[in-house]
Amino acid sequence: MITDSPVSYFKFSDLKSFAEQVFLKIGCNTDDAQLATSVLLKADLRGIDSHGLARLSGYVRLWQKNRINTQPFLKIIHETPSTATLDADSALGLISAPHAMKIAIKKANNCGSGWVAVKNSNHFGIGSYHALLASEQNMIGFAITNASPLVAPTFSAERLLGTNPLCWAFPAGKYPPIVIDMATSTAANGKLEIAQRLNKPIPLGWVQDKMGQVTADAHALKNGGALLPLGSSREMGSHKGFGLSAVVDLLSGVLSGANYGPWVPPFVAFLDPLTPPVGDGIGHFVGALRVDAFRPMEEFICHIDQWIDRFKSAKRIDSEQAIIIPGEPEFACETERNSTGIPLVEAVIVDLKKLGEELGISTDFLCLY
Repeated sequence: MITDSPVSYFKFSDLKSFAEQVFLKIGCNTDDAQLATSVLLKADLRGIDSHGLARLSGYVRLWQKNRINTQPFLKIIHETPSTATLDADSALGLISAPHAMKIAIKKANNCGSGWVAVKNSNHFGIGSYHALLASEQNMIGFAITNASPLVAPTFSAERLLGTNPLCWAFPAGKYPPIVIDMATSTAANGKLEIAQRLNKPIPLGWVQDKMGQVTADAHALKNGGALLPLGSSREMGSHKGFGLSAVVDLLSGVLSGANYGPWVPPFVAFLDPLTPPVGDGIGHFVGALRVDAFRPMEEFICHIDQWIDRFKSAKRIDSEQAIIIPGEPEFACETERNSTGIPLVEAVIVDLKKLGEELGISTDFLCLY
């Protein structure tokens, strides 16, 4: 695994205060600033560092390019008792996705399940934040989003799909929720960014060059290459990763009325969206399933815990390597970082200092480490 080093650790409270001030400076109201900060820092707490404060300046750049509306009017434009389509009015996805999940939860309380498609939004951070909102209500949560086109379909040299993550969260009893939160590409772009900063090669199977040949060059995307779908090659099942990514794009983009495929707006501000667009902004799709609409909650929890117990006790290939339940490492990381603080690499610290200077926000706490 490629990791950044060295790192410095910072207090959660300091980072929270700084991020909230940034969102307030770009026009968010207090509630939205606090919510956006919660989503970002949840990523850092859970060890998904590429989607935490490392992304903060990216949202500011999009706002400066008038691609993010920090005072949006979120509006349901189509609705049934169990479904809705939400126009996010170019909001931060950090705001629109939790809002959509709350609608889905309310509908699930009434109908047993609730499903909300979102258009005209932006990057929504980590899917697990949104899916866990449902599991906290004894529901099964689901959250997906399409993303900037960085991935080539199987047999193609052209970037047409995003990393298009999907997330499920299942409530449990004596254990943390089971959380499956994954990109539908072999590797997330954040891992490439880490390798680029360290000037290290990447594993073969993550990326292809502009001619469609597999490469270990972490900079291949900048030179016309593409990320590969989950599976890496046709022989290893990349058509399955392509299929999963397509499902995310169809539900998030085509169903909602957002952009899809190569028309999905890029996260980076220095690239302009493909014109003319085929929809509005980036799309998400979230859902909530009320467990007791299918069986008594107590029975479900008992069997979820039994499922976890059995898989954790599976015969090991290596006696030193425990069986890992989906979501388990992230919850362990969150517990640890709530105690030790949040690690930031030098490049992110420098970026945050520049952001603070630009917006007139003190970053003295960053100089203490």
